[in-house]
Amino acid sequence: MASIRFDNVQRVFRQNGQEFVALKDVTIEVRDREFVAIVGPSGCGKTTCLRMAAGLEHPSAGTVSVDREVVRRPGPDRAVVFQAFALFPWKTVWDNVEFGLISLGVDAGERRRRIEHYMGLMGLTGYERAFPHQLSGGMQQRVAIARAYVLDPKVLLMDEPFGALDAQTRVVMQEELVRLARQNPRTVLFITHAVEEAVYLADRIVVMTGRPGTVGEVIDVKTVREAEQWDRHNRIEDVMDQPSFVHLRSHVWKLLRDAGGGTLH
Repeated sequence: MASIRFDNVQRVFRQNGQEFVALKDVTIEVRDREFVAIVGPSGCGKTTCLRMAAGLEHPSAGTVSVDREVVRRPGPDRAVVFQAFALFPWKTVWDNVEFGLISLGVDAGERRRRIEHYMGLMGLTGYERAFPHQLSGGMQQRVAIARAYVLDPKVLLMDEPFGALDAQTRVVMQEELVRLARQNPRTVLFITHAVEEAVYLADRIVVMTGRPGTVGEVIDVKTVREAEQWDRHNRIEDVMDQPSFVHLRSHVWKLLRDAGGGTLH
């Protein structure tokens, strides 16, 4: 796997002849096989951070690196899952998951092995020949996640992947992602507006301040999760009832309120 590093990153946008600073002096490290969530007020630059890690945008100052290499463009070592499912509507589930493997030149036998493995992990067995319009939103997002994992990327970048789902489906997908993250850990940078989602999923949470976005505080969740044995619970509601979870959630909310994050949900 690999780490992600943001070193003194600044991002300046120019619009209508004016400049505004979206990110200022951002330093973040996502360690090898660590799941880090970024939360913060709307407009604080969360998605900009992810896009820079993906190579879709570039910092105005500072560096973003993956595995100690400065990110200059998108690459197969990084897979991105967006809020919009971004599936090819004319391709079957199997063909959608296979698409990136074909682009990478993976041979047919290895493609089949990987696809069957991740289709099984994501509960998609039996839907191989279905088309996206025949699937629910949650099932479509399962396909998008399988399509990312099947590439065996060093880094997984997830930009509010459950934001478009209804509340019940979102909970199911959070539970599925936790299960997948424990079985097949990856270095993950996860962007979300939902505080409970961040606390439930992440090893650490980076709380951003309002514009210009800076790192307000980094919260260690993994130590608490392991000490309190959250993973012994199969259901998210049982985890969220734990006093330690409630305490962490309240702490993150306080930081967001202090940062002007009242528009968060």
